[in-house]
Amino acid sequence: MIDVTILDESEEELWEAVAYYENKAQGLGLNLNVEIQRSIQVIAEYPERWYLRVDGTRRCLVHRFPYLIVYIYQNNHIWILAIAHCKRRSAYWSKRTRRIE
Repeated sequence: MIDVTILDESEEELWEAVAYYENKAQGLGLNLNVEIQRSIQVIAEYPERWYLRVDGTRRCLVHRFPYLIVYIYQNNHIWILAIAHCKRRSAYWSKRTRRIE
């Protein structure tokens, strides 16, 4: 299996989203976390499955929730740059790619 690193900012985004959904309905935040973890597992198994974008990132749409996992696959390693809501601030994670290079 390929190594995966989740940037601290991405981890924070995940837990903020989990808390938001948990406040909406008990258990919904947990469901989001499960879907995110499943998506990360699939990314780790098939890192080149998603389209390589001009900026060097790939984006996996999370099942059941309006979230993208934005990642870079480089040197047999996956870097999770963002766990981003689909309808909010596009490409805000772009500066995070500098930390990987």
